[in-house]
Amino acid sequence: MTGTAPAPFTADDYKARMERAARAAADAGLSGLLVAPGPDLVWLTGYTPTAVTERLTLLVLTPGQDPVLVVPTLEAPDAARAPAAPALTLRDWTDGKDPYATTAALLDARGRYGISDNTWAMHLLGLQTSLPGTGYASLTHALPMLRAVKDAAELELLAAAGAAADAAFEEIRGVPFAGRREADVAADLADLLRRFGHSQVDFTIVASGPNAANPHHEIGERVIERGDMVVLDFGGLRDGYGSDTSRTVHVGGPTDEERRVHDIVREAQEAGFRAVRPGAACQDVDRAARAVIADAGYGEYFIHRTGHGIGVTTHEPPYMIEGEEQPLVPGMCFSVEPGIYLPGRFGVRIEDIVTVTEDGGRRLNNTTREMVIVD
Repeated sequence: MTGTAPAPFTADDYKARMERAARAAADAGLSGLLVAPGPDLVWLTGYTPTAVTERLTLLVLTPGQDPVLVVPTLEAPDAARAPAAPALTLRDWTDGKDPYATTAALLDARGRYGISDNTWAMHLLGLQTSLPGTGYASLTHALPMLRAVKDAAELELLAAAGAAADAAFEEIRGVPFAGRREADVAADLADLLRRFGHSQVDFTIVASGPNAANPHHEIGERVIERGDMVVLDFGGLRDGYGSDTSRTVHVGGPTDEERRVHDIVREAQEAGFRAVRPGAACQDVDRAARAVIADAGYGEYFIHRTGHGIGVTTHEPPYMIEGEEQPLVPGMCFSVEPGIYLPGRFGVRIEDIVTVTEDGGRRLNNTTREMVIVD
């Protein structure tokens, strides 16, 4: 797969994101946001420390004030080269000093802060010790939609990642399956994702025969046989944004039952996609897909949510699940991936990444959803 490299996000892009995040914090009744190394920090600043260690690194976003990145002194030169650095104030601390005291000086002693989910417990406890009057809420609960609505540049990156995953599927369907281990085909998939531009492969599920009835089967030494249904679920990061797609192939000719179950899942996936439109609730997508499977008599065998958000990580809010009333907004991206899993026999899953448009939805995966026969 070829094409020009995407333009990198600028300091102004990151400044706008940090300002948006600070406003969202204020609207949620928070005093600010505290963001440790991880996907939120990457999205807000473009900065990833060379190594995440016990030394505190923390972005402090306070409404109406300039962003501050607290970093260890020995990592300050790298932080100063981060894409968002021109829009940040760096506050470094040296070994032997108390980083929590340095951070506490930036906070309201009685404030309530959103804090990134992957912040180490030792750092949260250190802040609580320095400022016992403060309170904290995880970003997933306090601001679950912070990264959910993508801008045009992000959508372009997600579309490119989806196209790369599609290209990997088109190639993998031509490799031998019968007589090879699941692990061998999974390695082929990982190589293909990298060939088509992925810098990170997060998962390559190859679940054959009875293993296909386990939605998150760990690839193993099972030898794929003729007559097997094989669920392929794979994805990772390309240019910092995620791909995730699933297709179910059959080694040789399927039985009538296998074809029927595959057709039901395909119809459910189509129903879920057609439910995507601005203003619909996330749970409406789940309900639409689930109704098709339930009406066909397989409701008890659809054992997971219909979808999850995707962006700088391959799993993030919003979630397409019963009880999630969050309205869909143009720019949201998420999977639509119903499945049927018959224990001890076989399973089927079909998954596309979908983005919400002004008048409906657009698929970012476009390989055939019909049953593919492989050798």
